[in-house]
Amino acid sequence: MPSFRGGNRADVATLEVQPRPTPAERASTPVEVEVDEALSVHAATLEDWAATRQSWEFTLREGHDFGRANNVEAELLFVAGEQTSSLRFRLEQLEAADDTGEELVLRFEERDGIAKVAILTANGLDVELFHILTFT
Repeated sequence: MPSFRGGNRADVATLEVQPRPTPAERASTPVEVEVDEALSVHAATLEDWAATRQSWEFTLREGHDFGRANNVEAELLFVAGEQTSSLRFRLEQLEAADDTGEELVLRFEERDGIAKVAILTANGLDVELFHILTFT
């Protein structure tokens, strides 16, 4: 849980994200959103991994709850020939983002050693909604 000092939140970063696609009354310029430091680290890991792989694209977008901290949605898009896959989630749902060099392993909603996992590779992605974690 973040702490507060002198009215300012500690461990807070700012991400520049694409605005949420809404009617014309909202500008289409990037938006700055305050996020917890851990979320900015996750975003950097996702961006770095996708940037070195031609078939992958990474985008951060403002969430639906305008003006709220951590209001960021992430999208990873894989395109190869006629095949397209996408993975969208709120950045705050992500518990871990581990770049193994070959794979990007995203872990969501871990509870009692079981989690939802998405494994991204140069050739696509796999999603497990009931992944049993093993620790060595």
